[in-house]
Amino acid sequence: MPPLNIFLGGTVMYLSPCGINCGECKLREACGGSCHESCGKPFYIKDFPVDVCPMYDCAVNKNGYKTCAECPELPCQVFYEWRDPSMTEEEHRRAVDANVLALKASLG
Repeated sequence: MPPLNIFLGGTVMYLSPCGINCGECKLREACGGSCHESCGKPFYIKDFPVDVCPMYDCAVNKNGYKTCAECPELPCQVFYEWRDPSMTEEEHRRAVDANVLALKASLG
């Protein structure tokens, strides 16, 4: 699946299912591209007990959405459970809030 290009405030965003702008991510190349380009399998997924990012798996594979913005349960429990272990709880909560705002903005 090609990256989801969204024009937001005059800027192109490569929006992942969870709301991260892959276009601004320094790790995009290491990840194999955006989540859509790597089919939810960024390079760091090997460090977790899953084969595919749970947010990508739920949104794209199980529900056929392009992003979690299409889901009526946004933000769901997966947003709060799946987190970067290097983040504090507060940093993670702020990241979830920012991602949810980006997803809602993508709906227009």
